[in-house]
Amino acid sequence: MQEKFMREALRLAQKAKAAGEVPIGAVVVLDGKIIGRGYNLRTKLQMATQHAEVRAIDRACKKLGSWRLEGAEIYVTLEPCPMCMGAILNARIDRVYFGAYEQKGRSLTDALAHANLLNHTVEVVGGVMEEACSNILTSFFSEMRAREKEKRSLP
Repeated sequence: MQEKFMREALRLAQKAKAAGEVPIGAVVVLDGKIIGRGYNLRTKLQMATQHAEVRAIDRACKKLGSWRLEGAEIYVTLEPCPMCMGAILNARIDRVYFGAYEQKGRSLTDALAHANLLNHTVEVVGGVMEEACSNILTSFFSEMRAREKEKRSLP
């Protein structure tokens, strides 16, 4: 079941990549159904908060008519940043499944998940379809560096 939802998050990450955004996708799931989808649109919208997780959580809240997403899970292609972990905790999401590990933030994610903030903790499971999630990010940044190098070499 984890792979089914992570595949949908990867599909959304591809949409972000096609839009020139860092390819991260997320879905919020409740009772085995996707209730919120999101992908990065930070560059296009020029808004720092437009991460995949926040967008998926916003849509799920609107769908349920509540800011509380108790019993929900979120699947995201990259380990959540501190802002997104804060949103996950505030929404009372029960479980986070992520694919690729963020090398700079691992201990922070663990600390936030178990900090008893807002009287809520969240279970975190990393490495779901890790290779596929890592590959889309690696290819995006490799292509970006190649484009930048090409620009610098033009007369």
